[in-house]
Order: sequence, then structure tokens, then C-alpha cells
Amino acid sequence: MWYELRGDTIVMNTKRGRKKDRNLVRDPRASLCFEDGFRYVTLEGVIELIEDPATAQADIAALARRYHDADEAERMAREVFAPQERITLLLHVERADVHGFDGEE
Repeated sequence: MWYELRGDTIVMNTKRGRKKDRNLVRDPRASLCFEDGFRYVTLEGVIELIEDPATAQADIAALARRYHDADEAERMAREVFAPQERITLLLHVERADVHGFDGEE
């Protein structure tokens, strides 16, 4: 899942109607784990759903630019994401578990 850190919030985005957004409406608690071999960071918190179409489209375009070059990101935003109904997911981190960094085990 594409993500971007904005301040203390993890920004993600999904197409409306997927299992992700349906489950988060029922229970907004979520966790993410970022791992590199035996090192990892787990973040836990509550997801805020942003259903405003303009915001969601701007966020998925920003995420596309993070993961692709400018031309490909623009093409994806125009051809793939613009026709879709998108939702932005904001993970407000309440707890972090860090393992394996700076000699920590």
C-alpha cells in the first residue's frame, strides 16, 4: 500500500468499495509494520476516512508522484485514478514499537 508521512500522520488512499474502507468504517483501528530483515517499526492508531473527492484525488496523485516519475504519475492520476471514487486514509499514530535499530533488540 502506498503511503506518505505528513507530520505525525501516515497518509494512504484506496478506491471506495474495497474491503479496506468497508472494514475501517466498522472498526477504524489499524496497524502498519515496516520491516527490513530483523529490524521493524510497527505503528498502531486510528484511521480517519477523508471522503472529499477533490482531497482524495489530490492525495492519490501525490502518492503516485512519490512512487513514480512525474510523467508516469501524471498519466496514472489522469487515466487510472481520476475515473475512480477514492478515499484518503489518515492513520493517527497512537503507539509505535521499534525493534532492531541503534543496537536495540
